[in-house]
Parts: sequence; structure tokens; C-alpha cells
Amino acid sequence: MFGDFLRRLTAPQPSPLDEGDARLALTALLVRVARSDGSYDTDEKDRIDRITVARYALSPFEATDLRNQAETLEAEAPDTVRFTRAIKDAVPFEARIAVIEALWQVVLADGVREAEEDSLLRLVSNLLGINDRDSALARQRVENT
Repeated sequence: MFGDFLRRLTAPQPSPLDEGDARLALTALLVRVARSDGSYDTDEKDRIDRITVARYALSPFEATDLRNQAETLEAEAPDTVRFTRAIKDAVPFEARIAVIEALWQVVLADGVREAEEDSLLRLVSNLLGINDRDSALARQRVENT
């Protein structure tokens, strides 16, 4: 279903994504982190929907539709390293910082920080070009809201 999109995203020199494709790719990354601990529950899905409603000014219906598409894309996407590096190449730095904050919101949605989630978020942050300090600051901002 998303074969052409993934080929474009993982091309050696990917073009910047248009707004809709970037939205889908970043939401798929949220889904990947939410699924990383083997539990993908309603709290995490609701959190992803709330993030996309706020971030992209979507209706709740549109947010659910975007998440459903992102779930399919995430399942078809290549390994996390290639997928995340492709997003890094196609998304501006400022948007990547906001993505880290959104990822922390998803990780913390169920009230439990699992080791798998922490490990994946550390990897994803690094692959997105975000250092550990900036990721920790993003986590603190999320915890304080």
C-alpha cells in the first residue's frame, strides 16, 4: 500500500517530504515507539490522536484516520534505523525537536517508562540528529505539562 512512499523516503537522496507525507511519516514513528514495548493500548492511541489533533489542527476523525494509515505504514516500514534516518533527511531540524517531545508524550502516556521504550527513544533521537541532552530536556518539558 505504501511501497512507493517508502521507496521515495528511503532513496539515497530523498526529496523533502510535502506536509501530508511528513505528517504520515512522523505519525508512523509515534506508532513505532508506542509499539516498542509490545503493548499498544488505548491510552497510547488516544495520545497519538491528541498529538496529531494539536500539531496538525485535525479533527478527531482526521486524527484517527491518520493514525490508522500510520499504523499500516509503520508495519510496512523498514528497520527503525533506515526509517528514522530517512525522516531526518526529509524533515527540518525544528520539526524533529517537536517530534522528540511528541515521542516522549507517547512513551509516558501509560504512566510507565519501559526499558524498550527508553532504548528506542535514545536510538531514534540520535538518528534524528537530536543529542541526549536535548532529548532529556524535551522529556522534562513533557513531564512538566
